[in-house]
Amino acid sequence: MDLKLRNAVVVVSGGASGIGRACAELFMQEGSRVVILDFNREAAGDFCSTTDPQGVSLSWIEADLSKEEDCRNAMEQVFRKFGRLDVLVNNAGKNDAVSLDGSVSDFRRSLDQNLLHVFLLTQLALPSLKKARGSIVNIGSKVAVTGQGRTSGYAAAKGAVNALTREWALALAPDGIRVNCVLPAECETEQYQAWFQSQPDPAAARLAVEQRVPLGHRLTTPAEIASMVVFLSSPLASHVTGQLIFVDGGYTHLDRAMTSGPGSQWG
Repeated sequence: MDLKLRNAVVVVSGGASGIGRACAELFMQEGSRVVILDFNREAAGDFCSTTDPQGVSLSWIEADLSKEEDCRNAMEQVFRKFGRLDVLVNNAGKNDAVSLDGSVSDFRRSLDQNLLHVFLLTQLALPSLKKARGSIVNIGSKVAVTGQGRTSGYAAAKGAVNALTREWALALAPDGIRVNCVLPAECETEQYQAWFQSQPDPAAARLAVEQRVPLGHRLTTPAEIASMVVFLSSPLASHVTGQLIFVDGGYTHLDRAMTSGPGSQWG
């Protein structure tokens, strides 16, 4: 299916790995010109060298998005190179386990890492997005809806992302800019793999998580998240805005009686 994104200029924050990389790859398959903003030199270098070594469809700008100056410099480079922006994917972030036991500075740092760049990159992108009547897709988390019990900073940031999605959808509707949010739950990312490996029995830890996912009793893949992101960014979703869309195999909203394993009704 042609999603009508050929030659669109797309910025994906945190695009060197995980969900961000999957989004960048799918945009490129649609013929878009993609810029990833990421501080991870190794991951970004590997992605660019193996995917598009000539930099025709994929560019990388090194940026620590917790720093305002890096955000501003990155977006200036995008506009200098392309002169426009059609799609912004606010993906960068990390569940950093900043809980109520943390300090105020820890909490503030978590917001810097997970929220403030969402506001700033969007603000910097607005003039160009207005000209293009473009699209913003935020990446949220089920933690904003379910809680997790030990991640106050991340939960606060992702809750704010949900709220900003609705706020911006309303504020930017007169400009023809659509704003939506895709919320993963248990997704097969490098961060999640590292967590599994940190457990005493990685295989058992993974199985316990998989059994809680009603549809298929498996983790969501980054490609499945990316498919929704790219669709929402496209003209085919031309009347979709302000939506919080869960791509999670039913994890967040379906009855927990169905989450104990294949064929189990009562757990």
